[in-house]
Amino acid sequence: MTDRLKELQGAGVAIWLDDLSRVRLSSGGLDKLRRESHVAGVTTNPTIFAKALSDAGEYDWQLRDLAVRGVDVEEAVRMLTTYDVRWACDVMRPSYETSGGVDGRVSIEVDPRSAHDAAKTAAEAKALWWLVDRPNLFIKIPATEEGLPAITATLAEGISVNVTLIFGLDRYSQVMEAFLAGLEQAQANGHDLSKIGSVASFFVSRVDTEVDKRLEKIGSDRAKALRGKAAVANARLAYERYGEVFSSARWQKLADAGAHPQRPLWASTSTKNPDYRDVIYVEELIAPGTVNTMPEPVIHAYAEHGETKPDTVTVAYDDARQVFADLLAVGVDLSDVIATLEREGVEKFEASWVELLEGVKKSLAEAAKGSGSPHRAAGKNAQAAQQAGGNA
Repeated sequence: MTDRLKELQGAGVAIWLDDLSRVRLSSGGLDKLRRESHVAGVTTNPTIFAKALSDAGEYDWQLRDLAVRGVDVEEAVRMLTTYDVRWACDVMRPSYETSGGVDGRVSIEVDPRSAHDAAKTAAEAKALWWLVDRPNLFIKIPATEEGLPAITATLAEGISVNVTLIFGLDRYSQVMEAFLAGLEQAQANGHDLSKIGSVASFFVSRVDTEVDKRLEKIGSDRAKALRGKAAVANARLAYERYGEVFSSARWQKLADAGAHPQRPLWASTSTKNPDYRDVIYVEELIAPGTVNTMPEPVIHAYAEHGETKPDTVTVAYDDARQVFADLLAVGVDLSDVIATLEREGVEKFEASWVELLEGVKKSLAEAAKGSGSPHRAAGKNAQAAQQAGGNA
């Protein structure tokens, strides 16, 4: 039987899971994906955590402990989420070790409500790094204009960063500049560059969703023929810029000091339009030194019928540029598309964060009613606490 995921990995694509929950951890599901499906990293976001905490009773014992302590909802959310991420870091530690610190990473995001506050973002990044206390952690920082200096400041402290919510090429260039500046400052601060990791999360499917909506509104046959092409073209041209930056003399100086490149990470890779192939954002974005973070259904779909080619990106730069020219010709304003997606991306994560806070607030209130004395984890919960290397 063909191991399609292994073939994908062999083509230079690191397979990461875009999901995390305590059920996935306690059941051994994450470790099984690591061992059997070549999953080498994990990404999370506020939406994922909001769903995880609303669906499972696995958090009840910790919520009772937090209620007894009388912590506020903000602290409770951080205790719950960092607990899961710390545990996931331990599960993924073998991948971290065997890859020399490149893979085996688990991401946790700063409060998205701080996306336009550089100082607060950088401060929270340091707090999360301290709370989780694992070398294979990534701190996710949104690639807003205000987030750029926070990225540099965080890397300068020797903290590994996953830059998220990148939609456009110009912003991506700014992200890579922030990365290089951060490593240069980290080196000046005496940090070991070989211990610092980073990925740049370039969002894919949402680009097609927004562009296709505009093409439908234009309505011409020429416009409709361009549906489903913008996202892949955009990501391919991002990889071209990646190649330019990480072949420069400036980068080589950092590489000589032990630095790892900031890999492009294809995010938002589930197909939103059922008319498109369910693994299109994997098959069409195969290139060396990339990461593709997928929801579990996409991982299984690729294992069943994905087609791996050695390189589907660098051979198609001219085609990607032509797609951009054609979109401009039919009246799609790509700069407005990118600005809209960035604004909506931050807003969606802010809304999910508020949903998470409200859900935990309600759960804390319910837990407080039912706990007259400190609750102590027993059975699998005690074991889980030991595995996660921490407590509430």
